[in-house]
Amino acid sequence: MKVKVNEEACIGCGACTAYSEAVFELNDDGISVVKTDEVPEDEVQNVKDAIDSCPTAASKKIIIKPLNLV
Repeated sequence: MKVKVNEEACIGCGACTAYSEAVFELNDDGISVVKTDEVPEDEVQNVKDAIDSCPTAASKKIIIKPLNLV
């Protein structure tokens, strides 16, 4: 699973970091950023909870579908 933060929508409330400090952090401007390319398996539920708790929906799960090349 991958996750992305829309930095323009983020208000820096810190809800995401409260759920998963392993994946999210607030930068010097107080905006949430993602620290990892891939969400560790043991953090997936925490990240889903963080996405659900974001008051501005700034955090989004990125779904990557494999291509079926024939």
